Amino acid sequence: MSETAVLHIDGGTFELPILRGSENEVAVDISKLRQEAGVITMDPGYGNTGSCRSAITFIDGERGVLRYRGIPIEQLAERSNFLEAAWLLMYSRLPTREELDEFTTHITYHTMVHEDVKRFFAGFPKDAHPMAITGAVVGALATFYPDSMEVSNDREMEIATHRLIAKVPTIAACSYKHSIGQPFMHPINRLDYAANFLHMMFATPAEDYEVDPLLARTMDLILLLHADHEQNCSASTVRMVGSSRANLFSAVSAGVHALWGPLHGGANQAVIEMLGQIRDSGDDGKAFLQKVKDKQTGVRLMGFGHRVYKNFDPRATILKKACFEVLERLKLDNPLLDIAVQLEEVALADEYFIERKLYPNVDFYSGIILQAIGVPVPMFPTLFTIGRLPGWIAQWSEMIHDPDTKIARPRQVYVGETERRYVPIEERPG
Repeated sequence: MSETAVLHIDGGTFELPILRGSENEVAVDISKLRQEAGVITMDPGYGNTGSCRSAITFIDGERGVLRYRGIPIEQLAERSNFLEAAWLLMYSRLPTREELDEFTTHITYHTMVHEDVKRFFAGFPKDAHPMAITGAVVGALATFYPDSMEVSNDREMEIATHRLIAKVPTIAACSYKHSIGQPFMHPINRLDYAANFLHMMFATPAEDYEVDPLLARTMDLILLLHADHEQNCSASTVRMVGSSRANLFSAVSAGVHALWGPLHGGANQAVIEMLGQIRDSGDDGKAFLQKVKDKQTGVRLMGFGHRVYKNFDPRATILKKACFEVLERLKLDNPLLDIAVQLEEVALADEYFIERKLYPNVDFYSGIILQAIGVPVPMFPTLFTIGRLPGWIAQWSEMIHDPDTKIARPRQVYVGETERRYVPIEERPG
């Protein structure tokens, strides 16, 4: 017998179906509520609204659980790599060796961008933010690949996904090189995905550049940990734009711009900016934490706590170890990194932060790592974009193939003026 919830409103009684997910998540199906009862629900930010049924990523914020297609993130971080995780997210299973090799080869040999694409960069100001450039150029890919526009053609869409995963790191690196006035570096097919990106970022034609294997592996790990995170702002944006049957390049471009926001992909950038403010004040972090505890100051502790995870962020646990490995390898004399380490030690031992479960999240450690590697702060959200691509593509594909998908069209509760008369201009006061 199916479960139902009962709603009593305006003298009427309405039964709403209860849905249960594979992890026993419970949802009340209100899809026919307006039709049957003439009312809608109100949920600013959609924090309690399920927009779809999805089989891609599972999160349990209370227990600190994150799984891609059922596989714990800890196992993937230890044994897998970014491109294998991308395959898993997009195709719902782990690939065979032959499949992974073929996929990796396809990505490797699609990393170059059309020479005409590079002309776009000349039109952008030197101080343009890399995310603005990346979003614009990704959207422009639709003009270069008209053979990848039909969203109902699975083969065309597979080619489009390969192009995106392959070319976005190249586009991102070009956006950085443009901002500092250096020549673009071509991808090198003998390098793996993360090493190739680091090479395009930091190499110059003037001298050889060898990518440190530890830094490449850490970069790959950062990408893997960010590959998907359920129905977050940017993934929901990709789904919403895609629900209009817009091409994949347009949907992903919209995701890039959503991710740019400081409350989303810009969070690790905010961490470094916070550390810079602490340094400039001459503080080692202790006085800053006292200000955080005083609500009157309005000072926020960036990189601690999470909207979804109420216990701990499993990605942060993984990245913490990698963070200290990188710091040990590079042996940098960087006051920001020293402050970050001090801040973590003090906050984790302070009852105020312990009681409120304000622990370092993935943005805290990724920000420190990227700073140590030498990635400039404006590039932080652009790196996030590269990592999140497989998740966006998987979410978009699931949406396109879901028979229940409708064009996204939220309702509203109107609070404006009721009907009133149009007043001719000569009759209006003053």
